[in-house]
Amino acid sequence: MTMFWTIWITVLTIGTIIGCWWLLQWTLANKTGVEEGESMGHEFDGIEEINNQLPRWWTMLFYITMVWGVLYLIAYPGLGGFKGLLGWKSANLHVLSLEESEQALREDIEQGRFNEYATQIKLAEELFDPIFAEYAKVPVEQLAENEEALQVGKRLFLQNCAQCHGSDARGQNGGFPNLTDNDWLYGGSGDKIKETLIKGRMGAMPGWLASFGEQGIEEIVAYTLSLSGREVDTALKEAGKARFAACAACHGMDGKGNQMLGAPNLTDNIWLYGGSERAVTETLNYGRNGVMPAFNKTLGEDKVHVVAAYVYSLSQE
Repeated sequence: MTMFWTIWITVLTIGTIIGCWWLLQWTLANKTGVEEGESMGHEFDGIEEINNQLPRWWTMLFYITMVWGVLYLIAYPGLGGFKGLLGWKSANLHVLSLEESEQALREDIEQGRFNEYATQIKLAEELFDPIFAEYAKVPVEQLAENEEALQVGKRLFLQNCAQCHGSDARGQNGGFPNLTDNDWLYGGSGDKIKETLIKGRMGAMPGWLASFGEQGIEEIVAYTLSLSGREVDTALKEAGKARFAACAACHGMDGKGNQMLGAPNLTDNIWLYGGSERAVTETLNYGRNGVMPAFNKTLGEDKVHVVAAYVYSLSQE
């Protein structure tokens, strides 16, 4: 934190405490010229205002809160760059990467530093790691029948995966697959789902506009849409069939895709980026580059195993 912000926060914090103390003193002082317990000369609806002091218990509580605030600021960080006499910190806020965060976290745990985040992580590891280790011994397909494990996997999914795939795991147009329909780009077995979560995926669909031109793209789009039973212009479809040979290297001559490459099936009318003529044309013109992040470092293999079981279960119902 820069010196400017240190001064700014310090002045505001200490100024607020001093301001509260001054306000209390000003309120306790009798500046009305009316003796305590006497009438202030105001009456409304039969209710007369009396010059009474603030209740003593209320005043003492106010003093206690101010003293407590000062002691807290001395013991814990709260005044800009001042770390507090206890050396406590909520987390390693200075880190700039996941690697730095993991290294700093491990060092804090090993050396017993007063880091709240590190303390909570250590407690969580001691409490939950043995449970996840036991889950990891069970094959994904078998673990998917364990209701307790599925509830754990669901919570991990909502925390880490729902941002892209949705809380119901049904995905959305724009490269976020539906995980409930049993249509898989890289395979839907327990091991393949786990592999996807651990290593991540990087899809790469090249753009073909420069190679085929607008007319060629229109022909390939017509043929591609026909593969899923759509009605298209016959002449465009026949011309596109010949051009589709360039696409068959990934999607196969029958257009059913290749899970080894993550090439989608073009015959089932399930579309990752939208199946309208316009959306398919855009895909062929400019290509697509989807990225599924790896969660091995974020969650660890044992937790990934449980998430894989949950995801697997979604497409089995």
